[in-house]
Amino acid sequence: MKIQRTSVLSFSAPLLAFSLLSGSAAAHSQNSKDVCADPSAAAQMCTAVNTCGSGSTSCSVDVKRTADSASATPSIPKAKGNSLFCVNVGTTVTWKSTDKGDGFIVDFGASSPFDPSGAIRGGSAHAVSVVAKGTGCFKYSVSACHSGEVYGMCGTANPVIIVFDKK
Repeated sequence: MKIQRTSVLSFSAPLLAFSLLSGSAAAHSQNSKDVCADPSAAAQMCTAVNTCGSGSTSCSVDVKRTADSASATPSIPKAKGNSLFCVNVGTTVTWKSTDKGDGFIVDFGASSPFDPSGAIRGGSAHAVSVVAKGTGCFKYSVSACHSGEVYGMCGTANPVIIVFDKK
């Protein structure tokens, strides 16, 4: 009878990697939850660096299907997908997709800060413009699909936007 030894490392390395990834995802989701916990403090987070449409009255957000989810990236220099961003009341926000064949839905639920309210449905062939009206910190759902994807193969993410009134 031959006894085969298996290194503990061969089992612990994947478990460690999973734990680190889970921990970083939990920390990210915890940070997203904390952003809107105090609505009065949320507006204090808005600076020229993370405000879309800063210095103008328009902003665009590129919505894409990524490898494992969806991404909403504002037209701010060095902006990352699904990062928190801010807009001022009165700013026209154009939701679009630069990836050919992508379609998307952006949903703020019952408390949309935009006019017209309701889900924003668009895609690479159809940009949608809305105007920021309501102030506050808003978590929203963004879903994106490539044309021809199998049902259930769309990506979803839950980023945060802050709408503030710069008077």
